[in-house]
Amino acid sequence: MKMQFIVLAILLGIFAQGCSSRQFSHGSYDDVDNENLLNDRWSETDMQKAVNELVTGLVSYRGIGEAKRPPIVMVTKLQNKTSEVIDTQNIMDMVKVDLTASGKVKFIDKEARQDIADEYEYQNSGMVSNSSKKGPGGQTGADYIINGRLDSIVQEVGKDKTVYYKLTLMLTNLKTSEIDWAGQKQIRKVFKKRRVGI
Repeated sequence: MKMQFIVLAILLGIFAQGCSSRQFSHGSYDDVDNENLLNDRWSETDMQKAVNELVTGLVSYRGIGEAKRPPIVMVTKLQNKTSEVIDTQNIMDMVKVDLTASGKVKFIDKEARQDIADEYEYQNSGMVSNSSKKGPGGQTGADYIINGRLDSIVQEVGKDKTVYYKLTLMLTNLKTSEIDWAGQKQIRKVFKKRRVGI
């Protein structure tokens, strides 16, 4: 009797697991520029819209767009002030890529600093020829820092729900510590609860 109960419990567990998780058996590639509104969360469409508009605004700022030489920029943190878990590094990477493609700025890679220091140490260990080795003292200092924050407001009444995002970026002049440029992109998405049939 005890063995039959164990077998029955295992079978019920397997059956419940099969019913609870739906497997996706067919997939296809989609255009990344198509809007994604599968759910009410921050999506790649939100990121694309926000970053594209902010980068366009930043490039048109005279300190960047009319500079005689491309300013040196360092991207720091984007604060996530939403209730969601959002990869803010991904957003700032897109900002870097789009700004680099514009040809209007050059970047310092803050994340690579320790790797660069390690490489200096290796190159000065005697393993690298004097004619090709690099060392400290030759790096270029940044002219600006880009940082910002992502905020959201969620409102839900009955079957209606709105999700509002605001992405703000700021360009800080390292010489003066003044904010030379600031821009924001606002996005509001509206959702209705689907009526579930019985």
